[in-house]
Amino acid sequence: MSETLSAAQVEHVARLSRLKLSEDDITRYGRQLSSILEYVAQLQEVDVGSKAPMSHPLPLHSVLRDDIVEPSLPIDAVLKNAPSKVGAFFTVPKVLDPSAGGG
Repeated sequence: MSETLSAAQVEHVARLSRLKLSEDDITRYGRQLSSILEYVAQLQEVDVGSKAPMSHPLPLHSVLRDDIVEPSLPIDAVLKNAPSKVGAFFTVPKVLDPSAGGG
């Protein structure tokens, strides 16, 4: 694709993107978009039929530790330093205002 996009095509893309462009912008973006499309056309010419698809160019491995099931702390130990508690639960300030009408 060696030709520049028409002004109508650039205006159409701008309209889809909800952009208002000046005449200078339309000319400039027409050249830039055409250049991008030419590069994509070059990429489409590359024969990749013999290559296996990959999700990443480098081999990745998880850096996270394995999950190990361990016994939980006793409730008394968990709540020992809590500033406020009711029974076996933490108490926290309300973060929703019922009068705000958000429900």
